[in-house]
Amino acid sequence: MSLLTHPNARELTKSVRATVLVFKDPVSQELLSRIERLAPSEANALIIGETGTGKELVARHLHNLSRRASGPFVAVNCGAFPETLVESELFGHEKGAFTGATCSKAGWFEAANGGTLFLDEIGDLPLNMQVKLLRVLQEREVVRLGSRTPIPIDVRLAAATNVNLADAVIAGHFREDLFYRLHVASIELPPLRERRGDILPLAHFFLGEHCRRLGYVPAVLSADAERKLLGHSWPGNIRELENAIHHALLVCRHGLVQPGDLQLVDMRLAAARQDALALSARPADLEAALNALFEQNLPDLYEQIEERVFRSAYRFCHGNQLQTARLLGISRNIVRARLEKIGELEVASRRPVIRLA
Repeated sequence: MSLLTHPNARELTKSVRATVLVFKDPVSQELLSRIERLAPSEANALIIGETGTGKELVARHLHNLSRRASGPFVAVNCGAFPETLVESELFGHEKGAFTGATCSKAGWFEAANGGTLFLDEIGDLPLNMQVKLLRVLQEREVVRLGSRTPIPIDVRLAAATNVNLADAVIAGHFREDLFYRLHVASIELPPLRERRGDILPLAHFFLGEHCRRLGYVPAVLSADAERKLLGHSWPGNIRELENAIHHALLVCRHGLVQPGDLQLVDMRLAAARQDALALSARPADLEAALNALFEQNLPDLYEQIEERVFRSAYRFCHGNQLQTARLLGISRNIVRARLEKIGELEVASRRPVIRLA
């Protein structure tokens, strides 16, 4: 069995990302074999998988197995920064390039020179930035904001997404030429429910890890607890499993985890039940509401309907942009831009965190 752990796992206890991957299930072993075959190449990599499946860990493994292993690995979440800062953060800026630019600053591409740049949630990049990213990948150089001087770079790009980029291309949310540029070396991470041979090894790893963190004596899983773990669908993947084990250790007795200690909630089944109830009445009600609007012959009707959809979805999700994007089946960047346009959301000003390893 092979094991990958995040180098800063203990600093990521509140993160949704996976901090460890095991490769015991045959599906996982085939995945590891593919990673090892692709790693030595210089091809850009596109890593596809649900949240919590370990996309960053795969990108780090690609980096560590490549000739760039001695260079930097820079991980950036594209969904963590506002649209107004994307260009300066990616490509850098010169002093005076914009208000607040009091000094020159290298961008992420320069920071990753000689190594690997990992762009998570690549589907959240605005379309205009996708154009510039494509040019950088083609020309192998960046131009800082406020400058005309190109800076050569030697960077391998590993991009990750939890959405289907092919569908995003068809919907006009992602550039087709950039998609093909990234899709040279694609790696699809199956969700945990499709590699059940990894569930118990992961659970045992987390048992040991959290016992050490908590200062507990070693704990074990009962046979019934193991069966419960194997029977769960794990919509939150590896991170959900780690949280479940952590909670179980806090409430179990005598170092033995029983089924009742495992609080597992299947959000997919809950959502399916809600959808089934709503769909029984929704189509007729929605059509009637639309017909009533059509009869009024209102100006800019489409814009009004679209605005109401975004407002209602955003409030239904209690102001959570990511959940709103998932509910509507579009990228978070589109949700954010639309909410700003209709006044539901002020333009954010915070800068993203860059992690260097």
